[in-house]
Amino acid sequence: MNAVLLGLVLGGVFGAAARAGQFCLLRGMKGVMAGGDLSAIRAFALALAVAICATQVLNLWGGTDLAAALPMRDRFSWVGMLAGGAIFGIGMVLANACGARSLVLAAGGNMRSVLVLLCLGLAAQASLTGVLAPLRGWVASTGQIRPAAASLPQLFPTIEPQLAVALVAGPLALVLVWFALPLCRRHPLQAACAAIIGLAVAGGWWITHVTDDPFDPRVLTSISFIGPMGDGMLWLMLSTGRALNFGVAVVAGTALGALAVALLSRDFRPESFGSATQMQRAMAGGVLMGFGGVLALGCSIGQGLSGVSTLSLASLVAFSGILAGIAVGLVVIRS
Repeated sequence: MNAVLLGLVLGGVFGAAARAGQFCLLRGMKGVMAGGDLSAIRAFALALAVAICATQVLNLWGGTDLAAALPMRDRFSWVGMLAGGAIFGIGMVLANACGARSLVLAAGGNMRSVLVLLCLGLAAQASLTGVLAPLRGWVASTGQIRPAAASLPQLFPTIEPQLAVALVAGPLALVLVWFALPLCRRHPLQAACAAIIGLAVAGGWWITHVTDDPFDPRVLTSISFIGPMGDGMLWLMLSTGRALNFGVAVVAGTALGALAVALLSRDFRPESFGSATQMQRAMAGGVLMGFGGVLALGCSIGQGLSGVSTLSLASLVAFSGILAGIAVGLVVIRS
């Protein structure tokens, strides 16, 4: 199987569902903080519940190997994960969208999001291999811990692994589904799109598992946007010397899927900046998301959905930082 082609298709499904369902964690957090509409946060909860259940069942059936997944770290920096997540969350507020949402909006004609993506991609690559790499490495070397387990089910070593997964994932998914039930009744299309996004996350774990080369094994990944956006920008400039990979294909597929929905729904509208301040915030938000996302090893999708679907402790720390960063940003930064 071809990981790039499958990644392109998977990204197309994700992008189409995210555009049609207006999937956005930031919008959900705004509803929570303001005590307003909770439909967006209920959609995220439903996507997370489906992602957890589908990923864990897939792993138990041998359809993937979460032990080899990127979020499953037996050693990590809690400072780096928490701080990186918080920086990313604040960047989301400044840019008024996460990386994935910016990509979906850009596919619909939003030029502000294009600038966010350019700044995000540059900052991500600078944090991976460029001028920001020493700073990122220094923060990531602080607060290194080696927890007793890499994931929540592994905290119960005396229990059968399958039972431990059921005892952890089952109640968590039930609470998330219970919270999302009003969305299913009132906005079935939005709920269906959220469920598709959750299944797409599990699909990413399956694709990177079945396309892995046993003679050159790779760390398994699923849908994520920070590192792949940096890689994508580098590929655009150096394509003759670099091969496409699954992550870059997912980014490209997401843009194509969102564009298709925007055109079919006649929702494609070119939009630009309303002021210089708005442009400055967009640029700052993109840079913060690029650096913070690399430091936290993922974004609101890469850690918030894909990472948490593995029940990884490191992902839970990073996602907590993202939520805290969004909350702080919404309080401190005026729209």
